[in-house]
Amino acid sequence: MGALAAQAVRRSQRPNLLFLIADDHAGYVLGANGNPLAETPNLDRLASEGTRFAQHFCNSPVCTPSRQSLLTGKLPHAAGVTRLPTPLNPAAPTLAKQLKKAGYATAVFGKMHFNQPGKAGLHGFDVCMTEREIQQGWLRDVKPRAVPEDAQVKPEWRPFKDPARIWLNSDKLPYGRVAGEMRSDYCVAQALKWLDAQPATQPWALWVSLQEPHSPFDFPLEDRAHFNPARFTPPRVGPEDAWQIPKIFRELSDDDKRGIIASYYTSARFLDRNMGRVLDHVRNKKLEENTLTVYTADHGYSLGHHGRFEKHCGYTPAMHVPLLLRWPGKVKQQAVTQLTEHLDLTPTVTELLGIDPVPGAQGQSLLSGEPRESLFCEYLENEEAFVRTERWKYIFCSGRRARGDGYDVDQPTPGRYHRLYDLKNDPGEFTDLAQKFPLVVNEMQSHLLERFRATHPEAEKEPGLGGKEAALEFYVRPRDL
Repeated sequence: MGALAAQAVRRSQRPNLLFLIADDHAGYVLGANGNPLAETPNLDRLASEGTRFAQHFCNSPVCTPSRQSLLTGKLPHAAGVTRLPTPLNPAAPTLAKQLKKAGYATAVFGKMHFNQPGKAGLHGFDVCMTEREIQQGWLRDVKPRAVPEDAQVKPEWRPFKDPARIWLNSDKLPYGRVAGEMRSDYCVAQALKWLDAQPATQPWALWVSLQEPHSPFDFPLEDRAHFNPARFTPPRVGPEDAWQIPKIFRELSDDDKRGIIASYYTSARFLDRNMGRVLDHVRNKKLEENTLTVYTADHGYSLGHHGRFEKHCGYTPAMHVPLLLRWPGKVKQQAVTQLTEHLDLTPTVTELLGIDPVPGAQGQSLLSGEPRESLFCEYLENEEAFVRTERWKYIFCSGRRARGDGYDVDQPTPGRYHRLYDLKNDPGEFTDLAQKFPLVVNEMQSHLLERFRATHPEAEKEPGLGGKEAALEFYVRPRDL
């Protein structure tokens, strides 16, 4: 039996699919994962009712590539989406298209990074109400009540224009609306309205994708006093981190960092409440028993780890994400501690639902019984690729590309480098052992190349000279069309 103790169904017993996604929800900010400061009771309940994957990792620490990888079942470089602004080809096979082909009604509400307006039929969704449509509907339909005179609210979000302490909400300011009037409240309401309209004779697949706890860490006015920043301790930053800390974060004080962390936890608490609304609605409609529920996030987030308050890197906080699966009577109540990755979620869902696999999907179902020896992740905006095993983490970077994501460092093009961390003895990833263990570096490079060669559409063009590092440089170049 594989990581997921569950059974696929016969094709005559189609269950529903509820796919819940958060933005930037780090795996360590979850009560069920052992964090006593995280207030996530609804997600914790979901975790207790199914399988929680304690060591689950994304395949790209940036929104668009990770989300389109999840939807297609392909690694970002194979899906053709490795950078934030790239839209997925509308002709690409997707999980939603396979569900539609199998007779499901399909809908998505919320943040999906399609980088184009939502419209009926896009990527297989009958109803496609994504960022623009949610924003327009919310501003049109939900008129805000007056903000109390004594309540200070956050300014307009202007990342990279304002100082980091402002756009990262270090003052822990609420959005200028009360609970029930927030954009995510509206998004959930639209999703539940669609769900209520579905006939009992047809299975449905519903994606609900909320923007929290992405910066500026939104939460309503009522939550502004929750979480005293003094409860949080910023992660230590070592001297070895100095050169790679993005310049934009270097002026943050410890008090700024505490405030940012408190804002993030408050936003995660708000996220949990809205996810709880969806879960409660499904339960109250008595749909829970015949619904496969998935909860995950596009990627993780660093809250001061290595001096960073973002995700665009290969450190564990940016890659580790929650993954919770529930289907009463079908998915076992358990915690899985072996390594799993996002790429395997799409084939797992299709197998559990008893529908045909997504054409070209590259993952392996968690029902397969084959644990992964290593996990793969890539951030091609900076021409980086990462691989980890239970013991080791390896980071390779060409050092040739001046990144365009705003997180500039002292040396924008430092040249080729690699790092090796012993996760058993150095879980914080501070001490680079690449020079000390060249054989391990060689093995980890082999893991990276194996994944690239098996999945990259231009693998036949790999240069024959220059060794493994030259081959890796060939693969980490972004080629988005």
